[in-house]
Amino acid sequence: MINSNITLAFENCKLEKRPALLTYIVGGDPNKNTTLKILNSIAPYVDICEIGMPHNTSVADGKQIQNSSYRALKAHTKLQDVFEIVKKFKKTDSTKPVILMGYFNQILQFGENKFLQTCKSIGVDGLIVVDLPFPENKLFSDKCKKNSINFVQLVAPTTSNERLKQIIKNSHDMIYYISMLSTTGGKLKVSSKKILKNYFKIKRLGKNKNIVIGFGITEKTIKSLKAADGLVVGSQLCKAIGDSLKAHKNPTITLNKIVKSLRSKIQ
Repeated sequence: MINSNITLAFENCKLEKRPALLTYIVGGDPNKNTTLKILNSIAPYVDICEIGMPHNTSVADGKQIQNSSYRALKAHTKLQDVFEIVKKFKKTDSTKPVILMGYFNQILQFGENKFLQTCKSIGVDGLIVVDLPFPENKLFSDKCKKNSINFVQLVAPTTSNERLKQIIKNSHDMIYYISMLSTTGGKLKVSSKKILKNYFKIKRLGKNKNIVIGFGITEKTIKSLKAADGLVVGSQLCKAIGDSLKAHKNPTITLNKIVKSLRSKIQ
């Protein structure tokens, strides 16, 4: 087990006989201060906080997260600002796991070693690099491990059994299962039953790993997937920030309500 905060979060949820709730918002959407307020407001109901590093060509993301990234970039959010948000958040909640999610060119431009050292120094617990698949990610994944950062591998419904075994063997503590072949925020086109059938096929191969499901999970669908180790909600939250701003409402209050509701559905 590589990272105590992430591992502990899952262990606590298992003791409470429920899946971990993971939320995703983009750092700097709609600005740095509001991101921090949102994180502080939802953290008591969330087990792991995922924070997106805003990117102008986020290929895996659907409209909602792209809009979120656009708002963050419009507010001139840089990678350094995302680090600043994490640093401040960790000062108020040092044990709450934070996973940064983004694309490899952001890391390359910043400088791989400098990036990982910064993550370690501010308390980033994990990384999801969407466009760095296995086995190309082996070197980077090893570097993460040396810095006590959990590198989260991604698997999909189309991942072959042979490849699954290799990915699981090379993974750290947490694996992210993409529930369906689409960008984020798509309607759940596959039945929950089918998603869980696929999920348990992976779980059988990686019994000692914490495997979470992401893509298409909302207040409507979360309850039907609660047999998983963890569930990731992102696009619904990004959309809610946009809707709140359009309606001149406070996104912090809106997200607090949604996250409380999500948590109550998986208790």
